[in-house]
Amino acid sequence: MSQVSVSKVGKKGAIYIPKHICEQLGISENDRVLMRVEGGKLILEFIPDPLSLAIRVRKWAKTTVEDFERESEEEQNELYAT
Repeated sequence: MSQVSVSKVGKKGAIYIPKHICEQLGISENDRVLMRVEGGKLILEFIPDPLSLAIRVRKWAKTTVEDFERESEEEQNELYAT
């Protein structure tokens, strides 16, 4: 079901997205947005910060810093070993 809201364009072209839409889409302050124009329409795609995305999603694996470092070193050795 599509949702329709009307907003005004403010100073310097600022457009504020209503709170209920931000909540519905999971948009947070400082999230980045990709903008493009298609057929006379403005298309917005929100790009969440990787850290906030990691905090929001359901966890499916566990690791320790030590395991992560060891795996990183192994992959670097495979990629850059002479």
